[in-house]
Amino acid sequence: MALHETKDVGATDAGEDVFTTALSGEVLPKYRMPDDHAPTEVVYELLSNELLLDGNAAQNLATFCTTWSDDGVHRLMNQCLDKNMIDKDEYPQTAEIEARCVNILADLWNAPAGGAATGCSTTGSSEAAMLGGLALKFRWRARRQAQGLPADRPNLVCGPVQVCWEKFARYFDVELRQVPVEADATGLRPHQLAQYVDENTIGVVAILGVTYTCDYEPVAELAAELDRIQAEHGWDIPIHVDGASGGFVAPFLHPDVVWDFRLPRVASVNTSGHKYGLAPLGVGWIVWRTADLLPKELVFDVAYLGGDMPTFALNFSRPGGEVIAQYYLFLRLGRAGYRRVHEACVATAQYLAGEIAAMGPFTLLYDGLGGLPAVSYRLTDRDAAGFSLYDLSDRLRMRGWQVPSYPLPADRDDTVIQRVLIRHGVTRDQIALLVSDLRNAVEHLTASPPPAPAAAPRSGFHH
Repeated sequence: MALHETKDVGATDAGEDVFTTALSGEVLPKYRMPDDHAPTEVVYELLSNELLLDGNAAQNLATFCTTWSDDGVHRLMNQCLDKNMIDKDEYPQTAEIEARCVNILADLWNAPAGGAATGCSTTGSSEAAMLGGLALKFRWRARRQAQGLPADRPNLVCGPVQVCWEKFARYFDVELRQVPVEADATGLRPHQLAQYVDENTIGVVAILGVTYTCDYEPVAELAAELDRIQAEHGWDIPIHVDGASGGFVAPFLHPDVVWDFRLPRVASVNTSGHKYGLAPLGVGWIVWRTADLLPKELVFDVAYLGGDMPTFALNFSRPGGEVIAQYYLFLRLGRAGYRRVHEACVATAQYLAGEIAAMGPFTLLYDGLGGLPAVSYRLTDRDAAGFSLYDLSDRLRMRGWQVPSYPLPADRDDTVIQRVLIRHGVTRDQIALLVSDLRNAVEHLTASPPPAPAAAPRSGFHH
């Protein structure tokens, strides 16, 4: 029989209960570094417990962002933790994969044949939008200066855009002309453009998947109106398509909708890989239809870690894993796979729309067809209902559901709506549970109306 010596079992050895350690019995330091180190597993478990206070991502029906990823994504992300996307000399294969993704997107968005398009990955589509806006501003300024005209009052025209465009305008000194939403509209309409564009307009932003309503703005019709304005006034105004969400939906669900580089007036497109592109958080993309539409003075040739590297970015060091994961998804799903994923989401949205329409107090505004996989609705009669959508959001929160309530943009801001986004990983069964909880919440609020709200305006979700 073999003889074995006994060993002193420390706090980090197997068998030690994490929640009986000295550290687990203390209040953790919040705003200073502790004096000494602590066991890995103990700190991990304590932080993991603290993170339970966050909302459950699977029940977050407010976000467009990816909340579910398969095991292949997790493994590749772990493998790429040490890869700096910006260091193309040290990680040339990661740079090659980024270039492949740009080519795939240029092809998906019908860029001119011959490989003339150019683009890059970014940290989300907000950075991509700002890069697109900078290119618009620099090209407009160069044209004005070449003509001997003032170039000190640029403006950008758009409908109900996401806040990143407001940031762009403020940060880069551009007047943002946001067109109010008409009573029966879900976004910018072509006939509104003539009232807002002029010789100082650097571009028009068209939204493919309006954040508020989830519908597409009519990009082809906007382009036709700008053609007419150019014929009348001589102003050659480009379009930048903010396809943060729709850029990964329309090619698969609505291939006959003409919104992309098939329109010569569309100069650039941005999208979020981490939304309906299904990649994990932190990756966006921008593509210009031809390389000359990206002004050379915006591109820096940087000598970095042994190599010369052209770069156009607001961030410098950033992880490469999200880009690798995006390419993995392109290869694993293909066009047919993306189509199946989004079709499943639309079918679930249609189911939800039918249930909400039959519930009684709601009027559907968008049923999930023709735009993003989502549903939006309002109370048919707020006074008759006896409660607000903000009350309903609060009630659903008690069951863990995050369903946003918010007013529509200017000129329709007296209308408060709720929106439910259906993403990959949001199942029909999960939405059936939401429907049950929604029905119970309505019954409760109807039977026990909440007190009248204070005079201060209320809002749902700030994103």
